Amino acid sequence: MSMATIARKPVAQFVPSSSPSKATRIQPGRSLGLKRMEIPTLLKVITSGLRWSAVESFLQESGFTQLQLAQYLGIPVRTLARRKEVGGLDENESERLLRLSEIYDATLDLFNGDKADAREWLLSPVRGLNNSRPIDYARTDYGAREVRNLIGRIEHGVFS
Repeated sequence: MSMATIARKPVAQFVPSSSPSKATRIQPGRSLGLKRMEIPTLLKVITSGLRWSAVESFLQESGFTQLQLAQYLGIPVRTLARRKEVGGLDENESERLLRLSEIYDATLDLFNGDKADAREWLLSPVRGLNNSRPIDYARTDYGAREVRNLIGRIEHGVFS
């Protein structure tokens, strides 16, 4: 067999999955109960602060406790309780919650909708993140990108 024949022979063939593409499934704020919106509108919502109903939607959807959420947001539980009284989060807390929501939604997709497995993975040390918990890594934007990258590698079967 000549080198030209070998070079033309395909090594693998891409076969699209039957599931909807990630691009159509990804919706910022899905687990917050936010309707589909364009990014500029979403940024305005974040700037003005997420309403408490978004927090409640996330807690119900994810199964996280208020204590776990307060720890992720970097605020005392009592401050979270005050946010409930005033009806919503401030801008920084809203941005952090949206980041956690996106990570949670991606993890939920990774575990085919199994909420318990997704939550357990987020709260357990992961070798691909230097034995840190994904929820801890995702406290910063840079760390959240690393968690998203890890989820992508796992989805595509890349050893991590």
